[in-house]
Amino acid sequence: MTSHRTWLDASVELVDGYPVIGADGEPTVFVPSARVAFEGGFAHLDIPGTGVVQIVSAPAVRRITHRNEPTAS
Repeated sequence: MTSHRTWLDASVELVDGYPVIGADGEPTVFVPSARVAFEGGFAHLDIPGTGVVQIVSAPAVRRITHRNEPTAS
């Protein structure tokens, strides 16, 4: 089964204690620019420079600031 995600360009702020790897390769709870998609109670974060999509549960998200229209998947 193929999943279709709608990606948004956004900044992401996570709750303390739930870091992801930032573009500089270091753990961070603030990502100034990423592609973000939501699926099944999880946020998928495609952070430029990391080469991977990181997934966090919805409770780990403090704030997501959406910047524009959805981007192609």
